[in-house]
Amino acid sequence: MKKRTLKLMVSTLVIGMLGIGMVGCGNAATNDSKSDNKESSNEVTGSITVSGSSALLPLMEKTSEKFKEKNPKAEVGAQAGGSGTGLTQVLDGTVDIGNSDVFADEKLDKAKAETLVDHKVVAQGFGVVVSKSLGIDNLTSDQIKSIFSGKVTNWKDVGGPNKEILLIHRTAGSGTRATFEKTILGGDKSLENDSLGATQDSNGAVLSAMKSNDGAISYLGLAYMQTKEAQDALKLVKIDGVASDKANITDGSYKFWSWGHMYTKGEPTGLAKSFIEFVTSSDNKESVESLGFISGTEMKVK
Repeated sequence: MKKRTLKLMVSTLVIGMLGIGMVGCGNAATNDSKSDNKESSNEVTGSITVSGSSALLPLMEKTSEKFKEKNPKAEVGAQAGGSGTGLTQVLDGTVDIGNSDVFADEKLDKAKAETLVDHKVVAQGFGVVVSKSLGIDNLTSDQIKSIFSGKVTNWKDVGGPNKEILLIHRTAGSGTRATFEKTILGGDKSLENDSLGATQDSNGAVLSAMKSNDGAISYLGLAYMQTKEAQDALKLVKIDGVASDKANITDGSYKFWSWGHMYTKGEPTGLAKSFIEFVTSSDNKESVESLGFISGTEMKVK
């Protein structure tokens, strides 16, 4: 009888221990499942489209590549078209993010601009460019105004060779053009004479046209002057004796610059929010600096 009682006690103890073990395993499995769910919920997935400023396009392309490395299930499509196009497309929902070189209320009416949320991601410099063969190192603001208005039509009148000047403009919707008019032409749009020369629809197209015409003059984002090919063919002239160096941009002594804006319709969420945050993150610092853009925290002027 005693033996039978002892056997029952041992069996009960063993079953109890097995039960505890099974409960422990069950809890572990549950915890693992929660951990997987948590990891899954933090994963960035889906696709978005970014459109607008061609000056910002090199940064968008390079950043999207790095973002993809960290978020392989996310797709970010970047395209240009001009600041005005980017603002219009994000406003009507055609794209998720609209990039611009100017504030939205400079391109849209106030009511429409107020529906967009501004994310100033970088400061960006622009430059007036000419062919290296001209030997032009500096142009004053007045000389640039005279050239683009058509009052000066030969390089010999501003210290260059006896060669006709070819003007290369940007289209009216261009944020680069708007920045040029605002900072260099003093806000007087009439000083850029579109009836002379040629017009291109992007910074990349301007660069190609400039390399093909050694008497040309135009303006573009400094990111397009980072390649050896561009530097071998073209010269970024000083403006009023001030070079387009980072130090001169950050302290405001070089005036041809603007903020790079990424606009969303309302506060961004999901992939759009993650991508905008990544643009200014430490993980993307190399992309920003290698292309000549400047972090907003480095700017001494606003």
